[in-house]
Amino acid sequence: MNNNNIEIIEDKTLELKFIVHGESHGVCNALRHILMKNPDVEYAVYNIDHPLTGEPEMTIKTKRGKRPRIVLKKAAKELLDETKKFKTLIEENIS
Repeated sequence: MNNNNIEIIEDKTLELKFIVHGESHGVCNALRHILMKNPDVEYAVYNIDHPLTGEPEMTIKTKRGKRPRIVLKKAAKELLDETKKFKTLIEENIS
């Protein structure tokens, strides 16, 4: 996921809505899982309107005083780090 894949729909003080172009349940569910572990997040959800043509629309709501964009950046970095660790584990254990 990079900046070209994300289209911000709504950016409020405590809520961020965006579309994740070119991704599916895998990335969005993993990102949602990481976001929900963060105590600064009230909720993180996503929806895909149509299973064949829809694109994920994600909403993050943060607790008072916490900016959703900062929380999203932190979660995206954590997802990237976990993905790299998983890739290394696969490469080390599968010939």
